[in-house]
Amino acid sequence: MIKFYMKFYDVLFPVNLGPLTYRCDDELSHQIKPGMIVSAPLKNRVSPGIIIAESQGIPPVSVKDIQQVMSDVPVLSDTLMNLLRWISAYYAAEQGLVLKNMLPRETFIKVKQRKKKIPSRSTSLNKEGERHPFHDIHIDTNIASDINASIKQQIFKTFLFHAPSSAYEASFLRAVLMNVDSAIILVPEVSLIHDLFSFLEETFGDSICLFHSGLSKGKKTEAIERILSSHARIVVGTRSAIFTPVKKVSLIAVLHEHSSSYKQENTPCYNGRDVAVKRGYFEKATVLLSSICPSVESFYNCSKGKYNLLKPTGTVKRPKMKIIDMRFEKLLKPYVTKSVISASLRHVRNEHKVMFIMNRRGYATVLQCMDCNHKEECPHCRVPLVFHKQDMSLKCHYCGHMLTRLPQYCGVCKGFNIRLLGAGTQRVKEDIEEMIGVKTLRIDSDRLRKKADTEGLINDLMGIDYRILVGTRLMTRRLTLPEKVSMAAILNADQFLNIPDFRSAEKAFQEILIIADKIEPHGELYIQTRMPENYLYRYLKTYNYSDFLKEEMHRRKSLRYPPYAKLALVRFISKKNITKEVSEVLNTIDKDIEILGPSHVRERGNHEIKLLLKSSSQEKLRSGVEVFMKLCEDSKETRIKVDVDP
Repeated sequence: MIKFYMKFYDVLFPVNLGPLTYRCDDELSHQIKPGMIVSAPLKNRVSPGIIIAESQGIPPVSVKDIQQVMSDVPVLSDTLMNLLRWISAYYAAEQGLVLKNMLPRETFIKVKQRKKKIPSRSTSLNKEGERHPFHDIHIDTNIASDINASIKQQIFKTFLFHAPSSAYEASFLRAVLMNVDSAIILVPEVSLIHDLFSFLEETFGDSICLFHSGLSKGKKTEAIERILSSHARIVVGTRSAIFTPVKKVSLIAVLHEHSSSYKQENTPCYNGRDVAVKRGYFEKATVLLSSICPSVESFYNCSKGKYNLLKPTGTVKRPKMKIIDMRFEKLLKPYVTKSVISASLRHVRNEHKVMFIMNRRGYATVLQCMDCNHKEECPHCRVPLVFHKQDMSLKCHYCGHMLTRLPQYCGVCKGFNIRLLGAGTQRVKEDIEEMIGVKTLRIDSDRLRKKADTEGLINDLMGIDYRILVGTRLMTRRLTLPEKVSMAAILNADQFLNIPDFRSAEKAFQEILIIADKIEPHGELYIQTRMPENYLYRYLKTYNYSDFLKEEMHRRKSLRYPPYAKLALVRFISKKNITKEVSEVLNTIDKDIEILGPSHVRERGNHEIKLLLKSSSQEKLRSGVEVFMKLCEDSKETRIKVDVDP
């Protein structure tokens, strides 16, 4: 029987390729709509892909056939198609890779849940029978009037809400959600979703659903089906939830919009916050960005009229901020002052909880020879190995390289005068218990490797056995404490400022404000530093984040850093040294593009060359990136990774 092929379609697969053209017989073409899943041959196997559009014209080469239609309705709407194309162009990534990030595997291959459990209704009571802290917040609903008007008019508008606390941020969001038909809510960390979800579920019931990487395959499939059928109209999730196929989105909310967790590290290196704003533009939806410490970029967009700044009126009671100059204070240990220990003793005697933040895990941060100053380093990353006392090992916190035994002598001078220097959370816990004489609880990534570890830790936190918490910033960023502490001490605050990043001061302020948010309003926050003259601390003392952002913007403008310029980080990874080839291409780049580098390192047998491109024009920056991408177009030995807005 002869088939007459009437139409050609462009099909996109979730692989590192652009759209490919396939033909479709007349009978099957009646079922096809853009955004539907179909199966078609790809590299000697039949694979699922998405119909992008009907192809314009007949290809001059032989074309394969679409096998079957695998979905009843489109899983990608027109707006999501537009978003896919924008991400591909802006972040310099193939459309297929973007599709792979937009749609989880469960969209193409449905997985049934093994056991169908009846969902238990979350309550607002914790184990002591106390109300959820979000319920105790009285918000100013008048500042939401502009947002409600924007939602009602179904127009694209972006608001930046500078919240006084995380609890206020959640309560304000719930008030706004009362007036929406459908919404997508982004949270930076999976561990922060539970409290928000249970709080919103009380009001919105079964119309709200979760979507994040921590869900099982079956639950992901169920969530997608609920969203496509419109049974779930409010989606709460992490970065990838921005791509969920919610129909007619009224509101897109990004909580803790300053968080670096919204930035994806792998290609495409998109920022979930910026993609949320762009989806709002395509959907004609209202976008709400909120944070207790908004990013410089969002604050800048408010100053330019792109975003609308919202901030509650009135004063808020906050913990006292005390800056400790370690150069002139008496030290009980190299990393802690007498005044901090005295204050913590006072709070513990009053039966309050105290939190110590040391942003270094492990026991000692370096093993050093006292004779020749040689430090035991990772052979791959060239960074000092960290000593972990529980298994007596030296570990690299970047690549995981490990020495299971401590060296008995120096590897360079063969001397025996080697010492463990510096302090991590393990040593701090040990020393604090000795100095204060109470049981302490350590919280870092070494303790929280599994979900069960987190649940067990929460149970410990609920008890009264532990008056002192010792941990890294993970303790405040990725863990919701069941109650606020009365005092906190940041033992190595200068580490926030000493990272090689033009955003270091901004990130330091944000980290410290997040820690302060975990302290009772009448509590105390001690910050140990050897750089008290830094402009950061001048604004920290009075919690003057708005004026800090203004000064930070002024400093960046003089150096042509974002938001006054656009950046793109280009990395070449090759078996051979291609520094010469890269240098030759540099001469062809537009003179308006400033190039920092190239820098060349060799790791694990590969040559890695890095370039940082800087320009005030997004179009010129994109053209510069394309020139470098062409260098690797036909090469099998060299890979290129592009990170726009690194």
